[in-house]
Amino acid sequence: MDALIETLANYGWWIAGLVLLILEVVAPGAYLIFFGIAALIVGTNAFFVGAWFDWPQQVIAFIVVSAVCIYLGRRWYGREPVKDEGPPLNRRTGRLIGREATLSEAIVAGRGRVAIEDSWWSVSGPDLPQGTRVRIVGAESAVLQVEPVE
Repeated sequence: MDALIETLANYGWWIAGLVLLILEVVAPGAYLIFFGIAALIVGTNAFFVGAWFDWPQQVIAFIVVSAVCIYLGRRWYGREPVKDEGPPLNRRTGRLIGREATLSEAIVAGRGRVAIEDSWWSVSGPDLPQGTRVRIVGAESAVLQVEPVE
């Protein structure tokens, strides 16, 4: 039992840091990584400083280093916004914007239907008769917004 307590005293922060990093890989959330890094830093300091670095000081150091890691991490991740450079593959309505189609059902009271590829889509726009060529100009949820093609 004494050997276990001594091992945890010497390597507890490293073990906790590695467990937190593994949990970040298993359940990514981009926050456990900061606590894991902080635990590894405190464990390294506790290993090298030794007797001068008691448990209360280690806990305070962990809190401070965790806050610094979170602050630096948020600055790092928030530095550049994510650019949407490719086609919106996971947004089916988004990839249809700009395409033209023929109305399968007339738009009456702002609602109609259009067939694109192998799917039927609800559309909204000005009242238009069946067979009118329309251009998809937007999408709200699963409803495409259209306007007549000149």
